[in-house]
Amino acid sequence: MRIKHFYITFLCLIHLRMTGQIIPNNIEIVRDAYGVPHIFTKTDAELAYGLAWAHAEDDFETIQQAYLAGNALLSVVLGKKGYGIDFVTQFIGSERLFDEKYKKDISPEYKLVLEAYSQGLNRYAQLHPKKVLSKKLFPVTPKKMFLYAQLQLFVSSGGDYWIKKILGNKLIYKPVDEDEKGSNTFGFNSSKTKDGNTYLAINTHQPLDGPTSWYEVHLCSEEGTDIIGALFAGSPSILIGANKNIAWAHTVNKPDKTDVFKLEMHPKKKWYYRVDGQYLKLKKHKAKLIVKLLGIPLKINKKYFESIYGPTLKNDSGYYAVRTPSLFEAKALEQWWRMNKAKNFSEFYSILKMKGLPGYSIGYADKNDTLFYISNGLIPKRAPGYDWANVVPGNTKKTLWTTTYDIEELPQVIQPRSGYFYNANHSPFRSSDSLDNPIEALFSKDMDFETYDNNRSIRLKQLIDQHEKVDYDDFKEIKYDHQFPKPFRYSWMNIDSLFEMDPENYPKVESILKQIQNWDRSASADSYGAGAYGILYFKLRKYYRELPEPKVFTKNILYNALLETQDHMIEHFGITEVKLGTYQKLVRGDKELAVFGLPDVITSMGSVPYKDGKSKVIKGESYIELVKFTPEGVEIESVISYGSSDDPDSKHYSDQMELYTRFKTKKMTFDKKSIYKNAKHIYNPK
Repeated sequence: MRIKHFYITFLCLIHLRMTGQIIPNNIEIVRDAYGVPHIFTKTDAELAYGLAWAHAEDDFETIQQAYLAGNALLSVVLGKKGYGIDFVTQFIGSERLFDEKYKKDISPEYKLVLEAYSQGLNRYAQLHPKKVLSKKLFPVTPKKMFLYAQLQLFVSSGGDYWIKKILGNKLIYKPVDEDEKGSNTFGFNSSKTKDGNTYLAINTHQPLDGPTSWYEVHLCSEEGTDIIGALFAGSPSILIGANKNIAWAHTVNKPDKTDVFKLEMHPKKKWYYRVDGQYLKLKKHKAKLIVKLLGIPLKINKKYFESIYGPTLKNDSGYYAVRTPSLFEAKALEQWWRMNKAKNFSEFYSILKMKGLPGYSIGYADKNDTLFYISNGLIPKRAPGYDWANVVPGNTKKTLWTTTYDIEELPQVIQPRSGYFYNANHSPFRSSDSLDNPIEALFSKDMDFETYDNNRSIRLKQLIDQHEKVDYDDFKEIKYDHQFPKPFRYSWMNIDSLFEMDPENYPKVESILKQIQNWDRSASADSYGAGAYGILYFKLRKYYRELPEPKVFTKNILYNALLETQDHMIEHFGITEVKLGTYQKLVRGDKELAVFGLPDVITSMGSVPYKDGKSKVIKGESYIELVKFTPEGVEIESVISYGSSDDPDSKHYSDQMELYTRFKTKKMTFDKKSIYKNAKHIYNPK
């Protein structure tokens, strides 16, 4: 252990000499009653160091796991479970992109931020060597941070989906199941609110744990950063949140951001492919993977290629290249950092023109009563006449796109006359009132924007339309609504037959079927109907996997699943009437709480088997931030599913669970005097 400690210290000291030393005494971390860090500094670089330190105190393991994945080192820690992601992170060529783009595309100011964040993590690792998962990761550098960011952006662009398709020899496109994935955001301005204020709901649906779970923080420097929001493990800036002037949320969107090209190979010459009558040679690369045999780490190489279309794989039917704009763009992290500092809509919109973010819809509100929604993304400008949703020819430069649509060319709503916008991962062409919506016919079908509604979007629109104007209580009731619309239909499967079955014709499951059919569609923890439906929904999953498109459940399948639901209730609960909260739990450590929500209600939840016939929530409602802009300033309340710390010994490991399950929030503030007055701990990082 001493050798390990010396090794890490030595590497970190070398790195610090190269990048310049941050003085920790210039950084104050102020922990509030819920352990949320409020970090105060003079510079943004010091802020990044303080963020790295505070987040490492709360969840150093997850930060390391993220960076290990981005740097092809996850298999060192996880073994076989890490092989796939270690291959992908090398396949996408982020290291070459960094070498090409970092010096010229990233501003000197932001390089200081990245370097300081790296220093914060390295110093923490130096002083806590027992918490280091692999010494191969250290020292962390801006390059290692960049590689992880690019991996996440590639995955969010759907690139990993196509890699799995190629390697599995199944190259027909099928939409990704909606299920409980996604997020909600909606906003109201003064023409829709009774008090004349502006509201924004930041309502994300993410995993509750792991690298893409949220971490809440307040960042404040004398260089113009002052923002409360949330970020993922390893992010040097906030990804969603509010400053004193503006606020924004992200939701996942699904325009077509990634293409696959089948190469036409030379009939005799190995590794040569034809483009417009000329033969070009594939570049060969080797991904270096680490496997363990009898506990001994061994290095193996997995071959992949590079064509003019992008990174390329071979399967039984030929060679296929993957191309998505995130493979060529390096400015995402800096764009988020600049979004943190925007003071008004003009600044914010100008920052979007950096075109660093390859995806994510954005819902925006500000103190000037501005509302804005955009289905944002880097979407290729493609040649017409090809089936871009599936594999396209890789033998002509006609298909080799090189540009993407500008921000002004994407579906968006600015200051809608209706006074509201909303998005729940559904069509951007239904994002406000009909007179304000983007017109679908004005956008190329090759952009492949969503054109469907889901239960969340339908319910949101119904709730908004119930009010000529809303007050803040109405706003919160809409946010915390947990009822399906009537009738409710999923965008990824059809269970209409469930509500057409006559219970008298199915005497063995008559009671269960009546519970579901008479259910008020509310996913309340106290609902028996929701409990029966929640168990049934879980039983339907295995049938879903085997069901051919378009995934229509027959009465016979539903009957079998109802029998299994009833058997499950009797075996594990001894009764055939079970509340949702009896079956579904929010679990952390020894704490187990009944919890609301089902997939595709506004307060969406996704769960997995737990114990004793129960399920536990692992994704869905996660970080929630409600923002109100008033003449006196901005008001913020928030909650997160567990707490601010991932340390089981911390009192903040699970101290927000009760708030979360009871639809309650905590007040957040920018007021420095109040923050210090009510602080539970004030200190400097080391």
